[in-house]
Amino acid sequence: MPKCSPYASILKGLNQVNNNFYMILSKFPFHFTHFHFSVLTVPPNGTEPQSHSDQNNSLQNSNEPEPSISGKIFNSAPKMGSYKLGDSTFYSLIENYANLCDFKSLEKVLNQMRLENRVFMERSFVLMFKAYGKAHLPEKAIELFDRMSNEFQCRRTVKSFNSVLNVIIQEGLYNRAMEFYSYVVGTKHMNISPNVLSFNLIIKAMCKLGLVDDAIEAFREMPTRKCVPDAYTYCTLMDGLCKEDRIDEAVSLLDEMQIEGCFPSPVMFNVLINGLCKKGDLTRVTKLVDNMFLKGCVPNEVTYNTLIHGLCLKGKLDKALSLLDRMVMSKCVPNEVTYGTIINGLVKQGKALDGARVLLLMEERGYRVNEYVYSMLISGLFKEGKCQVAMKLFQESIEKGCKLNTILYSAFVDGLCREGKPDEAMQILSEMANKGCKPNAFTYSSLMKGFFETGNSHKAIEVWRDMEKNNCTQNEVCYSVLIHGLCKNGNVNEAMMVWEQMVGKGFRPDVVAYSSLIHGLCNAGLIKEALKLYNEMLCLESHSQPDVITYNILFNALCKQSSISHAVDLLNRMLDHGCDPDLVTCNIFLRMLGEKLDPPQDGRDFLDELVVRLLKRQRILGASKIIEVMLQKCLAPKSSTWARIVQDLCKPKKIQAVIDKCWSNLYC
Repeated sequence: MPKCSPYASILKGLNQVNNNFYMILSKFPFHFTHFHFSVLTVPPNGTEPQSHSDQNNSLQNSNEPEPSISGKIFNSAPKMGSYKLGDSTFYSLIENYANLCDFKSLEKVLNQMRLENRVFMERSFVLMFKAYGKAHLPEKAIELFDRMSNEFQCRRTVKSFNSVLNVIIQEGLYNRAMEFYSYVVGTKHMNISPNVLSFNLIIKAMCKLGLVDDAIEAFREMPTRKCVPDAYTYCTLMDGLCKEDRIDEAVSLLDEMQIEGCFPSPVMFNVLINGLCKKGDLTRVTKLVDNMFLKGCVPNEVTYNTLIHGLCLKGKLDKALSLLDRMVMSKCVPNEVTYGTIINGLVKQGKALDGARVLLLMEERGYRVNEYVYSMLISGLFKEGKCQVAMKLFQESIEKGCKLNTILYSAFVDGLCREGKPDEAMQILSEMANKGCKPNAFTYSSLMKGFFETGNSHKAIEVWRDMEKNNCTQNEVCYSVLIHGLCKNGNVNEAMMVWEQMVGKGFRPDVVAYSSLIHGLCNAGLIKEALKLYNEMLCLESHSQPDVITYNILFNALCKQSSISHAVDLLNRMLDHGCDPDLVTCNIFLRMLGEKLDPPQDGRDFLDELVVRLLKRQRILGASKIIEVMLQKCLAPKSSTWARIVQDLCKPKKIQAVIDKCWSNLYC
């Protein structure tokens, strides 16, 4: 049994008094360093007592920090009576120094305990591991874990192992966590078997690294280690699967956990609902919400916010607003996230003014609107051409004490540039710098775009150089804007030089950059070079694959050269790569057939055949767009084509439901 001492109780009491005293001081408006203490302490050598103010003066002449109250008693205890220091006194000191993150004093206590052959307890080390975590020193925690057995003869168990593992993961060092886990579990002489918490932590690390298959393997290993997965295990794994777009596997885990007797929580349902909403599978979301109610899980604010966000992403704003009413009826109070999501949905649907009305509603209900909501609205109003309203809202955000940061300023700069006022935007940039807000890549890109659009390429290039001077990181978007602007002004050679610089720095051009350069090359009559870039795009990742704009640029160039056969071949490649033609594509080919063929054709058969080809590939939306063009141009589709498109577009059950509703309305 550890030796107990009255000093341990005294130390705990004094530590508590210390903490309470500092908490009281923190509530006063003055800084506590300006307060002079009059409490007297008696030095162990029996000399005259000193006030703390005198001690502070003497300490200013010394490099040694003033010891804490606990430290003074620890040092003077052998001289103050016949009592001996017990193990519990040392444990109290460790707890005190760990709470203060005083690692130098901790080492002194540990060395003293080792010299006196004291008993080391694992819980003391757990406190020290937490202190290292608080101080963001995970490697020190690992080092202390290694010292526990050899240096301090303290048996390590799964408790200390989990404590260190948690410290590493909290710092986001997931690879290091996996190394530490493998080292401890794989070392036989340590004799530490992971428990449920160990598995939960390592599964979290694996999911964060995107190693979901490894996480599933660890999950399946749990029963062999006599560990039963808990709700946290399932929830972590479901979240990892959802983030990897493996929603079906995540949903199947929900069924599996219920079979195993582990009942789901609202948090789990929220994870799955969020995954399905991002995927746009609202049908399964509805079923999942019904299942949630059946399992006795009541939807909370997070559930409703996730559902509203999912509906807004799909453009179903009316349903999102009706869900907001249901949320209120369920006594679930909407918060800033709820209203922010609704405002974002309104802005995306081109209803920024309605979003501004929701903003007023938020303020009436006492919610403080943050800079992100203001920036969304300001950006949306500028896009809709409501410049004056946007400028007024920006001014109101300042008056209402909204924090002026880079996001809010950038939205305003971008809006002014959209309105063709880059010079005014430049003044805002200067104001931004004066107030300590550093412009980002988006701010500079907006300015460059604004100057290019107004034909002032010289100033746009100056902005690019300022960006370099101010050490602002240039990204793919900045390069795309610069390349697009140079090509639009006919400076293809300069654009090629920027392109080479971009690739040389390791940036991967996106579809915008490729399309801009292809457009510049086509305008310069360099179609072969443009087609080489197009072929290069086909070999790249999805974000660099040619889209309908890229194809239309090439179609237009081939049309001007009367290369109809090449254009048709390119159209076939377009269809094979899953890209559907649009109105611009149809107009280019109709113009080509009407002007470049002898005798000219109206293009009816060409478009009709295009519709059939799209229907064979089950691309109904693309086919319907071509039908719309044909009807606008008074080019009636063949009866067989028309019958097929109607059959594919119209679902009999939905049509019957509408007919039934009409009849019921007539007779009501």
